[in-house]
Amino acid sequence: MNETDESAAAREFEAHRRHLMGLAYRMLGSLAEAEDAVQEAYLRWHAAERGVVENPRAFLSTIVTRLCLDQLKSARVRRESYVGPWLPEPVLDAAALDAESASDHAHDLSVALMLTLERLSPLERAAFLLHDVFDMEFAAVAATLGRSEAACRQLAARARAHVQAARPRFTPSPDEGARLAAAFRQAAQSGDTAAMARLLAEDAVLYSDGGGKRVAALNPICGGDKIVRFFAGIARKNGLRGLRAREASINGLPGFVMVDAEGALQTSAFAVADGRIAAIYLVANPDKLQRVAF
Repeated sequence: MNETDESAAAREFEAHRRHLMGLAYRMLGSLAEAEDAVQEAYLRWHAAERGVVENPRAFLSTIVTRLCLDQLKSARVRRESYVGPWLPEPVLDAAALDAESASDHAHDLSVALMLTLERLSPLERAAFLLHDVFDMEFAAVAATLGRSEAACRQLAARARAHVQAARPRFTPSPDEGARLAAAFRQAAQSGDTAAMARLLAEDAVLYSDGGGKRVAALNPICGGDKIVRFFAGIARKNGLRGLRAREASINGLPGFVMVDAEGALQTSAFAVADGRIAAIYLVANPDKLQRVAF
């Protein structure tokens, strides 16, 4: 391959990089692993007989999907031994991973959706993403997954039912979400338990992902009263007063990037429903924060 051919191949691949990163991140829940999959696809694209490829995007999507399915086999084993709740790697620029489709989920990278995808089988996840999010025809999905069209329709239908069941009934305005997130952070840092209780839904859930490398709750904390006690306990030990924070959008949710006195990072994202905080997602695992800057 001469230099001109290499440059042309690189330019054509770059036209699809955003699409491929969006697909790989949704499949894996990890930007680092998504980048690895896309880089491997790039190498295979350069080695392919590109002149016979009729649809480069479909060709590259197939490569990335199969790489992700292989990766998920080992990821499942790792997550079975994961210390505490697993959360996806936080994304601060969700728009960079948008799907270029009219799907209801084209712009949705919420933690709730990512956790729902995580509960699906790898094939269900792939069929749903390829068809429902990235607009691939079922004939192409079937070729990608090595299953019949009918089987792929069933896989996508099962996944769709799970995703729809987990979707919030209403989407709060960004201003409302940011206001509630800011009020909760102020109340938590000051130890104002009454204010925290007013902001939390009765059935709110707190997920904290330290990956065994940072202190975090080993199980989700369910119930607004228990979450209040959790933060009040940390505040009594001055564990929150030394935190510095900046507002950020985390997977499209209002939240913060925070750093403690020792320079350790943490992200917090808030899901809001019916005027109250329904879920809090804290990520402190340093392996998942390498692309986050304060």
